[in-house]
Amino acid sequence: MGCSPRSENPLLTQNAQNVPLRKRPGRAVCLRNAQHLGIQMNRPTQTILHSGKFLALIQERHWEYVDRVNGSGAALILAVTAEQKILLVEQYRVPVHARTIELPAGIIGDGPGCSNESQAGAARRELLEETGYTADNFEALMTGPSCSGLTSERVTLFRASGLRRIGKGGGVANEDITIHEIPMVEVVSWLETKARTGVLIDPKVYAGLFFVAQNR
Repeated sequence: MGCSPRSENPLLTQNAQNVPLRKRPGRAVCLRNAQHLGIQMNRPTQTILHSGKFLALIQERHWEYVDRVNGSGAALILAVTAEQKILLVEQYRVPVHARTIELPAGIIGDGPGCSNESQAGAARRELLEETGYTADNFEALMTGPSCSGLTSERVTLFRASGLRRIGKGGGVANEDITIHEIPMVEVVSWLETKARTGVLIDPKVYAGLFFVAQNR
């Protein structure tokens, strides 16, 4: 699927009024916050310990963390159908050596020719690739760190509405994704049952359920 170009509008941040000190995908130190808190304006030296195809291991002062080599953050999609079924995906994750239940998600701008892909465009692409669904609207709900002690990556959570299935889903390339359409009235007990079988539940699923509850 083709990539949607990045919008000229500012990226959704937790404080859209802040002015970034320097542009860097997935990370910004804000001038207003820095001045208010008295933060040292010069960034400490960053040392690249190793750079692979997808990730770079960075040392900054005493801390080691990873940057995305190709990509500018991630899009996470909260999708509930007209029948009040939430779309979840299940796949084997090598780092944790287990199958996981997650919201549909993916990296922004990491595909061929997608360096200028918009956040909403990535959300649309990933939803279709993983679940076979497309949507009329993608509303950005919030942006935050995916794991602030481990990576500089920031994730934007989108609410997809006007859903319709146009493909089979299941992922691309080496992905082997199982699609689950779970009634909202059963999802909590369903997740508990899956967890008892040894499947790991991504906590961001529960963050998505919070936003569903807030919208009722």
